[in-house]
Amino acid sequence: MNQKRLPFAKAICYSGFREGQSPETDTFPSYAEVKEDLEILHENWSFLRLYACDQHAKTVLEVIEKEGFNFKVMLGAYITAEVNNPNCPWGGEYSEQQLRENKAHNKAEVKRLIEWAYRYPEIINAVSAGNEATVDWTDHLVPVDSLLRYVKKIKECVSQPVTFCENYVPWLDKLKPVAEVLDFISIHTYPVWEYKSIEEGLAVSKANYEAVAKAYPNHQIVITEAGWATQSNGRGIEPHQVNEEFQKRYYQELMAWADEAQILIYYFEAFDESWKGSDHPQEPEKHWGLYRLNRSPKLAMTP
Repeated sequence: MNQKRLPFAKAICYSGFREGQSPETDTFPSYAEVKEDLEILHENWSFLRLYACDQHAKTVLEVIEKEGFNFKVMLGAYITAEVNNPNCPWGGEYSEQQLRENKAHNKAEVKRLIEWAYRYPEIINAVSAGNEATVDWTDHLVPVDSLLRYVKKIKECVSQPVTFCENYVPWLDKLKPVAEVLDFISIHTYPVWEYKSIEEGLAVSKANYEAVAKAYPNHQIVITEAGWATQSNGRGIEPHQVNEEFQKRYYQELMAWADEAQILIYYFEAFDESWKGSDHPQEPEKHWGLYRLNRSPKLAMTP
């Protein structure tokens, strides 16, 4: 198999939803807001990762093209639940009607991914067939055989390298059939979600990476998410394990390792996002950004 690889670069996950905006309500950042974000990000990063073929991604691609930003984008298709998942702690059960609608959505999302990869060949340098859709706890579970069909369809139609973004665990067993047809494997590593301390952080992420690399010695392994939250209400993350000092330490240690080993890592994430998770203000899902919701830098981005 002739696999396509991505070069080493400074990379970050970007989702620009601000206060009052959410993909769940179809309220998206404006052209001017995206431009403001990219003005901030281009100082430190040249690769961006986007999660869905939605209005936000469309605006990002338009801003990059029209304003002449020198970004390369990994564009994802956000595929939704095709089967129920009783193992999801926050609800992975859907009606048969909803599952049918989800399958139709997924086909349309893959179609847009292919179309946009063709439309923006100089900007989109990789495409992903989904995000965290096979891990045991996901609320948008997709069978491996269905995911495999999407990957093969995408590979038939695009010139860019093709991946799938997932927690490191499924790569060690259930995703082997998918890995065989991908150009590179994309893993997520979150030590703090696994109750690890900041002192253990880098070593845990390195071990996660090395476990997958050992399983696939002929594949490029890219880390498409790794980060450290700065607040928590105790839901899944112990509050004493997160703050801006710990985020700065993890970010600096992770980037130093990336530079030394020449491993492509998309840091998670650029900006805090208030729409995520529960309504609690200290909900950890809301606090992974290197920049706050108002775009002011946290400690990791402060000289």
